[in-house]
Amino acid sequence: MAETRAQSTDPIQFAGGTLTRHKHVCAFFRNQDEEYRVLLPFIREGFELSDKAFHIVDPKLRGSHLERLESGGIRVKETQQTGQLEVRNWEDAYLRDGHFDQHRMLALIEQVFAEGRSGAFALTRLVAHMEWALEDRPGVNDLIEYETRLNHILPKYPDPVICAYDTAKFGGGIMIDIMRTHPMIIIGGVLQENPFFVSPDEFLGELQKRATGRGSTSLQPALV
Repeated sequence: MAETRAQSTDPIQFAGGTLTRHKHVCAFFRNQDEEYRVLLPFIREGFELSDKAFHIVDPKLRGSHLERLESGGIRVKETQQTGQLEVRNWEDAYLRDGHFDQHRMLALIEQVFAEGRSGAFALTRLVAHMEWALEDRPGVNDLIEYETRLNHILPKYPDPVICAYDTAKFGGGIMIDIMRTHPMIIIGGVLQENPFFVSPDEFLGELQKRATGRGSTSLQPALV
């Protein structure tokens, strides 16, 4: 029988650390084997506690993702049928209608959390693969502004959000900015508070100054 959750605000322990007040995590991985070794215990515990799992994946890797979950002891078909597991491709989340709209995506995040609770799930554990931002699509340069604005929204909810980044695919400059938008970080397979985190209001101001300085309307530095 599955365990039950005492409180949706209970600390979540995984990857050698604890999620308490801050639950917006950037997770840097060198490869998929490292990613699933670190995240599968977090995902599996959510199923054991009857939390909802909401995953956003590269459509080319959807099959592989489901196989990894199955091999980790998760009943993929059964939990998809009950609604406990929801897996969306990038095109059904970040890249709807072929482009990225950060405000529409922020609204989707809030909708997902609200629907999770209305569906009797005390908590939703959201895991998102972030390489969609490397696609040649309109709006993807708003990645950093989006990650920053998430920090205005997520403190209202107890639900953890894991943004998984492949360090082999993102440049060093953008990785520094990504790091600065997350209060928690997984690096080297270890979860810890991020000493480089910058408050969203401060960082949005910095991005605005960058944009003004180069005469651009975008608040986001180039990804490469």
